[in-house]
Amino acid sequence: MRVKSVLAQSVLALAALTPLIAAGPAAAADLSSPVGLWQAVDDSTKQPTGWFIISNHDGVYSGIIAKMFMKPGEAPNPVCDKCTDDRQNHPWLGLEIIRDMKQEEADKYGGGNILDPRDGKVYHATLKLTQDGQTLVVRGYVLIDPFGKNTYWTRLPDSAYSALDPSINPNMANNPNAAKRPSGPATAPGAAPAHKSELRGSLNAARQ
Repeated sequence: MRVKSVLAQSVLALAALTPLIAAGPAAAADLSSPVGLWQAVDDSTKQPTGWFIISNHDGVYSGIIAKMFMKPGEAPNPVCDKCTDDRQNHPWLGLEIIRDMKQEEADKYGGGNILDPRDGKVYHATLKLTQDGQTLVVRGYVLIDPFGKNTYWTRLPDSAYSALDPSINPNMANNPNAAKRPSGPATAPGAAPAHKSELRGSLNAARQ
């Protein structure tokens, strides 16, 4: 009888573990890649100023504004009215501000550019991951790197994607219609974001 009791307990224990075994380990963000959701904060107040999604499109990295934290009195749905390229008059939300970045070193990406939507200026840029993969050093510069300026973005957990506007969230399971972004300019806030390529779920040089 004791043998049967032990055997029954073993079967029950195995049954309890089966869902965990079938599910496998939870998928984790690739900390060696800039792909993901990032947060920038104000240097003085330490309050969030924006969230950004960086995506990899066949080895070319780009980034969009995913969430905005506007100050009191600021327009809630600004558009890039000072942009001079295809992003002119696009809503800031969903605006592709990082373009054409490619991996140059294990932890560094360059060759692309970053847009400041406040004045429409485009700067050369580099992205550099810290060793733990939790901070992204975003550097913009006009002519040569030594004269640039760093900003520091912090990686957000995957759970933060749920706080995004559905039109921005690249999670196909939650938003199956958000895969493609039209490249033509939008005319009003809430229109499709300015993004030339597809967001695949992960996630212009300065005046020449």
